[in-house]
Amino acid sequence: MEMTVPIAQMRITRDLRDAETALDDALLKQSSLLATMVTARRETASDPFTGHEALLRLTKSQQTLVTAAGELARVHGGLRDVQRDITGTDECPPGHGKNGIGDDDLAALAG
Repeated sequence: MEMTVPIAQMRITRDLRDAETALDDALLKQSSLLATMVTARRETASDPFTGHEALLRLTKSQQTLVTAAGELARVHGGLRDVQRDITGTDECPPGHGKNGIGDDDLAALAG
C-alpha cells in the first residue's frame, strides 16, 4: 500500500515532535539529577570534590544532548526543504492537540 503525502506529513510531524520532546525531557531529567547530586554532596557535608568525575560526565552528557538537539533542529529544517520541494510550502503542518495531531487522524497514523 502506498502512503499519501498528507499521511507521510502527519507521521513525520508526530515522530519529529516526539523526538524533540524526548530530547527536552532527557535534558530536564539530567538537569534535575545534576541539582540533586550537588545538593546531596552539600547537605551530607561531603568533601567539595566528592563525585566530581561523575558531575563532569553528567555535564558532558548534557552537552551531548544539546548538540543532538541542534542536529535535530537541522533535520527539522531539512524536512521543511523536502516539504517545500514536494508540496510547494515550507510551513510546518498546523497542530491541533498535544502532538499536533487530532483524534480523527490517529487511525491513519497507526499504519
